[in-house]
Amino acid sequence: MDDTVAARLTTERTLWCCTLRPDGSPHQTPVWFVHLAGAFWIGTAAHSVKVRNVRADPRVSLALPDGDAPVVAEGDAAVRTSGYPDEVVAAFDAKYGWDVRDPLGDGTGGALLEVGVRRWLMAGTAH
Repeated sequence: MDDTVAARLTTERTLWCCTLRPDGSPHQTPVWFVHLAGAFWIGTAAHSVKVRNVRADPRVSLALPDGDAPVVAEGDAAVRTSGYPDEVVAAFDAKYGWDVRDPLGDGTGGALLEVGVRRWLMAGTAH
């Protein structure tokens, strides 16, 4: 990964996350994220469609919203509803001023999607 992509993964605020519904159709949404130690971390509500989809099929596609300099990653997501790494909680707080453990701010609980990248697709080239 080049320095430009690494910088964007630190500074971009929104990432598009595509999960698969049980019928195989895509479910694509903008999400808040952090990228740490080679993994994407996506905060969401524990009852979200994303979480339900990932539990049924862990395959996801992630994309930074820039058609001129595309950054797309494909990987597998795991759902965490507890035991959030301290560095991930701190990174969400620093980036968004947001407690990822309570994403809706109502005490209903959150989930983290931890996405390990299987393949990068950047500038039209598969890696």
